[in-house]
Amino acid sequence: MASILLRRRRISASGVSRILQAVNGDSFRLDTESKCETIASLGVRISNYSSGKGTAKFDFTDLTRPHTWYPNARKKNRKVFLHVGPTNSGKTYHALKRLESSPSGIYCGPLRLLAWEVAKRLNKAKVPCDLITGQEKEEVDGAKHKAVTVEMADMLGCQTRGFSFTRALFGIAADELHLCGDPAAVPLIQELLKVTGDDVEVQSYERLLPLVPLELPLGSFSNIRTGDCIKKIETGGRHLCSVVYGSLPPETRTRQATRFNDASSEFDVLVASDAIGMGLNLNISRIIFSTLKKFDGTEMRDLTIPEIKQIAGRAGRYGSKFPWGEVTCLDAEDLPLLHSSLKSTSPILEKVAAVIDGLPLSLQDKYTFCISPVDMNDEISSQGLTQFAQNYAKRGLVHLREIFTPGTLEVPKTPTALKDLESIHKVLELYVWLGFRFEESFPDHELASSQKDICSSLIEEFLERFGWQKPMSRKLTSNTKLNSLMEKLMENKKGRHLCD
Repeated sequence: MASILLRRRRISASGVSRILQAVNGDSFRLDTESKCETIASLGVRISNYSSGKGTAKFDFTDLTRPHTWYPNARKKNRKVFLHVGPTNSGKTYHALKRLESSPSGIYCGPLRLLAWEVAKRLNKAKVPCDLITGQEKEEVDGAKHKAVTVEMADMLGCQTRGFSFTRALFGIAADELHLCGDPAAVPLIQELLKVTGDDVEVQSYERLLPLVPLELPLGSFSNIRTGDCIKKIETGGRHLCSVVYGSLPPETRTRQATRFNDASSEFDVLVASDAIGMGLNLNISRIIFSTLKKFDGTEMRDLTIPEIKQIAGRAGRYGSKFPWGEVTCLDAEDLPLLHSSLKSTSPILEKVAAVIDGLPLSLQDKYTFCISPVDMNDEISSQGLTQFAQNYAKRGLVHLREIFTPGTLEVPKTPTALKDLESIHKVLELYVWLGFRFEESFPDHELASSQKDICSSLIEEFLERFGWQKPMSRKLTSNTKLNSLMEKLMENKKGRHLCD
């Protein structure tokens, strides 16, 4: 009966907070997830609604306007700072320094260990800070700061945890919000905040030390050296190992990490799960992927591009004794996926979602396409993704020849032709990436890989011939078709011919 009355009743914004406290949290979360299939699609749809700063009434069960559920936050003229950049770029450091200097504040992180570390850091700096997670609540006398577990901007595209971030983004009633994450999240966050009227400022950072992808695999555990981090290791080796993984108690993980970071310690190798990708500060020289797959609680799957980048980026921490970071795999067969993932830009979530959302695909398939390494600012790449997704939705089978005829390619003669060839390379790279994840549906991944290598050789030859001139960017007209452009590039047979 109560649920029936709630659906029919229309309430004012001022009553939302009281009702939220009365509603069971787990039930409310399930309702939110069932209404909003993806955070990306939510970000597109909410732009059609008002800012919610007024006193307009609404149906509480209408889950399309979540920004109106937090009247206290809407009363503030919030300043939102987006600290974006790769791992080990200092973005979190600068955000935490601002938190430390503020009279009050809250840190929201994706792991208990990170919340625990921040609380410890602030308390050590004589800034009283409470620790609140799902498993513990430690209150400090006089504390006006809190460290809690909730999702970071990096988790915005996560299909199971993005809702927690969105709640925090809309609901925290603070004068300033500082968000740390990948640059790919910026457009979606800006779109989400259009309805709140908040002032958004983007602060970009570059990696402080270089990250070098190695061309050779580790091959053997006998090649492990001081400063290495790997997911598994054989017993009876020459090194003592610290261990860090997700289900360890925070205190234990901290002691293990501290022992590894201590230059005077005998524990000079780290064995870790992908938990290290969440922002733990570790003095790692080289990341070694024992595998590029993980069990996500439901099935074994490939690591996503953001996951690979987050883990690999832990090598070469600024301030450690290592002048740069290195990354490789245990087995040679994993190196192509590692290298292609590190070269790929993280997908701009809402642009990809706009292409994928209307297709008859499962939520899991939509998510996979959304995180694919496609450059949505490159029109040829965007068209390639669209055709791949449409063909996959129609038949469940995508042949490379449907959009690309392997055969004649030539060394580009102009910067514009070079730009076209670079775009073709991106499409071939996208097919290879999808082939790793949908092996039966994208059966030509070996052919795509060989054609991609040909493109790389032709691009390098152009740069050598023309003195490494940088091509000028150009935008295709809206009616340009990927197929016609590729065919046009291969019509001229006067130049160098390469066939599959």
